[in-house]
Amino acid sequence: MSDPAADRGQPAPGRRATAVAVVRAVCVAAGLVTAYYLLPLDRPGSHGSWALLVCGLVAVALVFLWEVRSIVRSSWPRLKAVEALAATLALFLVLFASAYYLLERSTPGSFSEPLTRTDALYFTLTTFATVGFGDIAARSQPGRVMAMLQMLGGLLLVGIAARVLAGAVRAGLRRQGREPPD
Repeated sequence: MSDPAADRGQPAPGRRATAVAVVRAVCVAAGLVTAYYLLPLDRPGSHGSWALLVCGLVAVALVFLWEVRSIVRSSWPRLKAVEALAATLALFLVLFASAYYLLERSTPGSFSEPLTRTDALYFTLTTFATVGFGDIAARSQPGRVMAMLQMLGGLLLVGIAARVLAGAVRAGLRRQGREPPD
C-alpha cells in the first residue's frame, strides 16, 4: 500500500527526521530533569511552593499553546506533536516534583517521609501514573491539595491535551494538503 503523503508529492519523514525528533524530545526531557536537580530549591519559603506551582502551570499552558502553534506550521506535524508532548509532560512533572520538594522543605511532615528531590520526583511519577505504591503519601492539607491538583492536571493533560495535539496535527496536515486518512 502506498503512502498517502508520497502520493500528494510530500515525502514521508525519513529515518533521520524521525531520529532527530526523538533525540530532541529526549534531550528536552533530560534537560528539564537536569535543571530540576541543579536549580537552587534548597531555600525554604512558606509560599515558595505555591508561587512556583502557579507560575509553573501558567508556563506549562504557554509552552503547550506555543507547541500547538508550531505543530500546525511544521513540515512534519506528527513528529512535532511527539516533541510537544514530551516537552509539556516533562515540564508538568518536573514542576510538581519541585513544588512537592519545596512544600516538604517549608512544612516538614507534609508527606509520610521527608522528600529528597528524587523522592519528590518519584512521588510525582507514581501519582501521575496512578500507581500510588503507598510508600509516600501526602499528610498535610496543602500536600493533599497539591496532589489533587496534579491528578486533575494529569487527567487534563492526557485527555484534553492529547485531543488538542491530534487536532493540531490534522490542521498541519490539512495546511499542507495532506489530509490524514479516516
